[in-house]
Amino acid sequence: MNTNILTDGIPLNEAKKALILIHGRGAGAHDILSIARHLNVQDFALIAPEAENRTWYPYSFLAPLDQNEPSFSKSLEAIHQVVVAIQQNGIEKENIYFLGFSQGACLALEFTTRNAAKYGGVVAFTGGLIGDQVYENHYSGNFENTPVFIGTSDPDFHVPVERVNDTEALMLKMGADVTKKIYPNMGHTISQDEINCANALIFNKK
Repeated sequence: MNTNILTDGIPLNEAKKALILIHGRGAGAHDILSIARHLNVQDFALIAPEAENRTWYPYSFLAPLDQNEPSFSKSLEAIHQVVVAIQQNGIEKENIYFLGFSQGACLALEFTTRNAAKYGGVVAFTGGLIGDQVYENHYSGNFENTPVFIGTSDPDFHVPVERVNDTEALMLKMGADVTKKIYPNMGHTISQDEINCANALIFNKK
């Protein structure tokens, strides 16, 4: 996958913390980077990979996994390569943060849960684990109290609350410190309250 990567914030080779921002379907790296202006990430390196044709996988995140191949595996690998590049600059996993919206939130949750470790934090604005069901055998590791925030609307046209609940349950079982907020009839968007929660729960570390 030819992933273009946009960067902002502190240069990666000078930063002590890094935030990977993962855009939604049909959006791009510029779009998700714009959210960083509202977050307490002034001292972070910001890295936003951009999917080929602006989509990380072609079908719904609830489709059988093989229907979204090979894009799905390529997208997971693209995120892995970003993490490797960050670590090569001397930033440990516990100072690597993930944020995504919609399709990007699903990918952020999927990648971190498949590779559970003590990360800085995970922010999922409307997302859940990927697949026609949650395949627990696909996930391994321990989050060691990594803070996770998941916000979503009920109902949401793309992301059923049931999958959000199932995602929360598995991540808790794997040691994550999950905060979930369900917003009645919010629509498929990011609310100010979600931004406030992300800042309070995830980006408040000195």
